[in-house]
Amino acid sequence: MKTIMSRLLHSRSSLPKLYEMATSRHGRLLTTDSNKVDEPFKVEGTKVEEAETVNVPPSPTEKLLVLGGNGFVGSHVCKESLHHGLVVSSLSRSGRTSIQDSWANSVVWHQGNLLSPDSWKDALNGVTAVISCVGGFGSNTYMYKINGTANINAIRAAAEQGVKRFVYISAADFGLVNYLLKGYYEGKKAAETELLTRFPYGGVILRPGFIHGTRQVGSVKLPLGVIGSPLEMVLQHAKPLTQIPLVGPLLTPPVSVISVAKVAIRAATDPVFPPGIVDAYGIQRYSQAK
Repeated sequence: MKTIMSRLLHSRSSLPKLYEMATSRHGRLLTTDSNKVDEPFKVEGTKVEEAETVNVPPSPTEKLLVLGGNGFVGSHVCKESLHHGLVVSSLSRSGRTSIQDSWANSVVWHQGNLLSPDSWKDALNGVTAVISCVGGFGSNTYMYKINGTANINAIRAAAEQGVKRFVYISAADFGLVNYLLKGYYEGKKAAETELLTRFPYGGVILRPGFIHGTRQVGSVKLPLGVIGSPLEMVLQHAKPLTQIPLVGPLLTPPVSVISVAKVAIRAATDPVFPPGIVDAYGIQRYSQAK
């Protein structure tokens, strides 16, 4: 009996020493959370060293896909996205842009037709956000396909792929103009409805009016800001006039293509950016906010 009690006492007295050896080597205990380090565990009579710095790996890089990235708005979105340190790819029917600026070499260019899903779904691999700048003019049937069906296909594919956020560059309501371009606006509205349904918490719709800035057509650069910038300065304070029946919507202030690009990127990458519709005044406001 004495022998058994002696062994028990000996084993109990050894536990603190074993525990001391396990904890005093680094002077701390680690939790199951790899990003959290407990306070140093102090053992009487033992000098405890300062806890080591834990290097937390950075969050994964945001990968952005720009639909229509070789167009007027899309090219500015690509360029601004690169300035924000994003991994940027573009999808369009013609593939690579004709712009020869150095930034274009940093974009991954995909060629595909949104009306033929099998030709482009691989472009969504690893993508965390999509910005669609796809749109066009023509017959009512053609405009509905490009502005509506093409974007609806993209929205559905992105949702199925698990993309977190989707930003759609739509258009402001111009009243009478809507009837003259029926297919254009009906297509836009159909795409907006699909986006709000598929991305209730991560879908953002931008509705700019006239977009001004430097537009490159071939080797020629058109300075649309010469007209658009002064109009923006004048009409940005005329919001009450837009409520005038029929002609009021025509007074919606123009916005710069840089502002549209900056807000689109922020909406695509900022998880707290509110989902829903942003009009021309909202684009101006968000583009100026730091």
